[in-house]
Amino acid sequence: MGLLKRLKKTPTETQTGQTTKKKSRRKSFFSLISPSDVTEGSLQVWAGLPPKIRQDPSLASFQLEHNRLHGESHDEQFCGTSEEGDRPANEEIALEEHEDAEESSDHSEFITIKVPNSANQEPHKPDDHEISTHPNPSHNTPESHHTPESHHSSHNLPLNAHYYLHHDDHMGLKEDPLYQKYLKSGFLIICWFTFAVILMMKKEKVLTTKTLAVPFNDFKGYEIRPMPENHVLISLDGAFLPKEYTNETVEFLSVALQLVTFATDSNDTISVGEAQLLENIGDVWNIPIVSVDELDKAPIITKKHQFSIVSEHIAYDNPDLGVRLKMWTNKMSEDFAVKLTYDVEPMNVEVGVIYAALIMVLLYVLIIWEIVHRTFATVIMSTLAVAILAGLDDRPRFVEIIQWLDIETMMLLFSMMIFVAVLTETGVFDFIAVYTFKGTGGRIWPLIHGLCAITVLVSSFLDNVTTLLLLAPISIKLCEVVELHPVPILMAIIVHANIGGTLTPIGDPPNILITSNHYIAKHGVTFLSFTLHMAVGVIIVGIQTMIQLRFKYRNVSDLRLKIPTQIQDLRREIAVWKRAAASLSSYSKDADLVRETLQKKVKILQHQLKKKSMTGVVETALYKSTLEELQKAYPIKNKALLIKTGIALLFTIALFFVQSIPNLQRLTLAWSALLGMMLLLVITSKDDPEAFESIVSRIDWAVLLFFGAMSCIIEAVTRLGFIHWIGKQTEAVIMSCSEESRLAVAIIIILWVSAITSAFVDSIPVTTMMIRVVVSLAENPALGLPLQPLVWALAFGPCLGANGTLVGASGNVCAAGIAEHHGYKISFIDYFKFGFPLMLGSVIVTTCYLMVSHVLFTWH
Repeated sequence: MGLLKRLKKTPTETQTGQTTKKKSRRKSFFSLISPSDVTEGSLQVWAGLPPKIRQDPSLASFQLEHNRLHGESHDEQFCGTSEEGDRPANEEIALEEHEDAEESSDHSEFITIKVPNSANQEPHKPDDHEISTHPNPSHNTPESHHTPESHHSSHNLPLNAHYYLHHDDHMGLKEDPLYQKYLKSGFLIICWFTFAVILMMKKEKVLTTKTLAVPFNDFKGYEIRPMPENHVLISLDGAFLPKEYTNETVEFLSVALQLVTFATDSNDTISVGEAQLLENIGDVWNIPIVSVDELDKAPIITKKHQFSIVSEHIAYDNPDLGVRLKMWTNKMSEDFAVKLTYDVEPMNVEVGVIYAALIMVLLYVLIIWEIVHRTFATVIMSTLAVAILAGLDDRPRFVEIIQWLDIETMMLLFSMMIFVAVLTETGVFDFIAVYTFKGTGGRIWPLIHGLCAITVLVSSFLDNVTTLLLLAPISIKLCEVVELHPVPILMAIIVHANIGGTLTPIGDPPNILITSNHYIAKHGVTFLSFTLHMAVGVIIVGIQTMIQLRFKYRNVSDLRLKIPTQIQDLRREIAVWKRAAASLSSYSKDADLVRETLQKKVKILQHQLKKKSMTGVVETALYKSTLEELQKAYPIKNKALLIKTGIALLFTIALFFVQSIPNLQRLTLAWSALLGMMLLLVITSKDDPEAFESIVSRIDWAVLLFFGAMSCIIEAVTRLGFIHWIGKQTEAVIMSCSEESRLAVAIIIILWVSAITSAFVDSIPVTTMMIRVVVSLAENPALGLPLQPLVWALAFGPCLGANGTLVGASGNVCAAGIAEHHGYKISFIDYFKFGFPLMLGSVIVTTCYLMVSHVLFTWH
């Protein structure tokens, strides 16, 4: 919202009408800083601000100094400018609103700067007679003594004024009670003290690793040192067969744990005559291995097994007593090489599951009640999870933690954020929003249905992150054009992005994991069969979701802004300026100068918001903009840049499709996006070499940090045994059912467990765990369960379950971040109230579809 205003009003100007008023407005600005105070360093800081902040008239001094030093507008170099006559209508409204801001600001200084009317006129620094300082603008404005607002008193507020006052807490106008601050600080200090003490006391666990050769005509013995007490975890790396092929071999590596006595001191490797067997500890562990012909070609696979030591003969004070690992093969004609890693103090998985559940509960308490920002909550809980692993004698090394990070998702996010930042400069999102408005005739439900249908179609072939990063800005701008509340519309877009991702094997990461499994692919699950079976369910779920949305918002006024537009605009404006000021650190005096200037603007806007809230804003009739006015207000700003960005984006989308072809899979989604982003920067770098800093400053680093910390939490709770425990319980319930109802129960359990779990835990580890359950059930000949119905249930579960909560999928968090950048907040509770009922409805409908098609009619 600009701070444009005429320097003074003369009787002649008042009588000349609207044309003279606009002309005078273009001649002068109220700037928050004098041009003489602007330095070259502060100009560089100003150039890195977002365009909405940088182009604000209250920062006109920076623009004038930039023009004087460099001879052209900074924004014309990269994003282009529009003619003065094409100024949006809302900016003209902002001119009038600024009069109120002047009246309510008692401690602000404004610098009036003359601006040339013509682009050909040389810009100049204002002379002394062109600069006037107003310590109190309200005293210099005659109209300030006659405004209607000045007659309102605090005891004569409109009925809705108190409502506005109670909704200003997220703008910093209302602070938390003192006791809540102390409780929050106390809780965070306890968490910090807990993981700080544990991490300082516990060392990183370094396991013993040996490479051994098992002879084909003898056994290999290896003494486990130090002597294990209760359990020992054995990990072997070698040419083992995957679990789905275990029934196709007769060759095994057998591993047994034995209690032995040694007559004399022995070396690490023990031959037959050096130890005397006392007893075998536990059962023999048989691992299927590849044939001799495949030894040099087979991939290395890791197998783990935990032996429990329970023996009456163990006496730890006996120096001749030891535990030996005995390994041998049955039908191999060559030696078999393995890499052995063992842990004599493995973590207690039963206790680990409890701690993992506690971590997830604490995480969602922090996020749901918004005790801290969700990114900070994930950072705290990820550190606490590592500390709990350390407390259970399983502290991971720093290299392992780095490997936990989901670099693929983070690289994809980073690259697509660059695309969105550059596309924003072209004005294409505003342009598309206006023409969508034209296509739907401005009617609300056709508009929503159209956006949702486009989202389903796009997300079925592109990943959800890319889909939402491209469509969310368009949806927000479109809602602003037709004066709808963007939050419910954006949440509907998120839901349909997850529904659309269910349709094809490349639409969502869980589907990619499912269809890339060798056992599943071998048993008839192809691209065509997958899409055919999922399409029917997606259509039914889409219809159900739209019916549920129509019922939820049967009163269309619920989709309208419940707070007057002026109040909403001011709140968003304050949030944007606050974020811009917070992004500048005190690394130089120039940065301090720009930040202080931005903070002055925040104070002015807060004062204006407080005054409008106290006096009560009477909402005028909804403004019906004509299509011609909208098209004039939101043109394409820079067609050349749009063409270059479109080329790079089409190249990236083409790579997305190419990598989905099995024989051409050379690049992942992340690499495809990164190559497209680099192409974009290469072909646009000549326009403005310094624009890169401005683009990078608009990347949502908080979202990237959220995904990094969240991936650490998921890996930590997986290591604590939480995901494995869920899989075991699921398999146990299915196995306990009767043969007649086993298929129906298996479909229901797999669908609902994966859906509910994916709503709160990342879908990738859940899908990985449930794939093992599905394959195990299909391989069991005693159960006689067909594979394909279980696969369809598993494909629907994680994708639809992601609609349950705000953190259910990567795209959900990305869309929430985009909304915050536009001044709209999607809280965890708000999304939960919206998405969880829709998720339950879609899973119920999918259950009925699977029951009818595969239990009643046996489509498989």
